[in-house]
Amino acid sequence: MPIITLLTDFGDSDSYVAEVKAVLLSRVPTATLVDLNHQVSPGNLRTGQYFLSRAWPRFPLGTVHLAVVDPGVGTARRALAAEAGGHAFVAPDNGLLSVLPHDARFVSLPVLRDAAPTFHARDVFAPAAARLASGARIEELGPGVSDPVRDPFPAPRVDGGTLVGAVVHVDRFGNLVSNVPCDPVGRTSVITVAGEVVGNLRRTFADVAKGQLVAYCGSAGTVEIAVRDGSAAEQVGAGVGALVTAQLAGR
Repeated sequence: MPIITLLTDFGDSDSYVAEVKAVLLSRVPTATLVDLNHQVSPGNLRTGQYFLSRAWPRFPLGTVHLAVVDPGVGTARRALAAEAGGHAFVAPDNGLLSVLPHDARFVSLPVLRDAAPTFHARDVFAPAAARLASGARIEELGPGVSDPVRDPFPAPRVDGGTLVGAVVHVDRFGNLVSNVPCDPVGRTSVITVAGEVVGNLRRTFADVAKGQLVAYCGSAGTVEIAVRDGSAAEQVGAGVGALVTAQLAGR
């Protein structure tokens, strides 16, 4: 049974997600549809990249990922299908697929004249995802693309003995997720966010008292900052882009 995941900024107050699913199930009735997230803020490519990067490698080989955060829908931007790591993807060519490894293969999808200019998710990407889920190879969907838009997540930098990164996501609990990898950060390192000292890396939220800030290695392998039984985003007054620093291990 094929698996198709869906990631969009459509929300759940309209029929858009249901219409995309209707196309998929009409063409692949046996497909298992998995909603990654439909609450990406409108047009927010960075958030779309974050959710996609966390989720796609955890699915079984052969999964098809339909990802549509598409502020340029209806313009001359290309529509893409891609293959990487035994998975297939369909998405607009706007950097959303920058999370894929550099050996990923890309093709350009045709946009038929009867496709609604404002709803390529339903009329372009869903049919392509259905074909891939039915066993089509990506080269059957269109000509190869050697120059997909690449706009990867900003990487942390080293400044002396300190890693300097930023908050890249704020989850629904108010936890501040950074792009600072845990591996080079020592357990005695001092973590800061938006200029406020958080302290050393801890194992989990319960390692501090209620209401205190805590830094820990998150489930994605990067440093996160939280408040036990509260919101770090509210307490610190920080959001995406806020500076996060951490000492390098042994420095």
